Amino acid sequence: MNDNHIATVGDLLAALTDYDPATPIRIATESAEFMDHTIGRVVCAPGDPDSDCALPNDAPVVHIGTGEAYCCLPDSAAAALGWS
Repeated sequence: MNDNHIATVGDLLAALTDYDPATPIRIATESAEFMDHTIGRVVCAPGDPDSDCALPNDAPVVHIGTGEAYCCLPDSAAAALGWS
């Protein structure tokens, strides 16, 4: 998966189909220091049409929370994400 935008649960499932289900998964973040985190809770929250959010937010949205900060993101992962 390259520069594809994942906007739906279906997009995320499709992006993961090529990987062994036993492969560890983490969320990479681009901030002052590239980090990766375990995945925390996954929830679906009702929409909020009065939100000032730039993204569409009027329908229910699935949110993936971050868990523990695992470690610094490897340079190879940052490069693959286009961050370095």
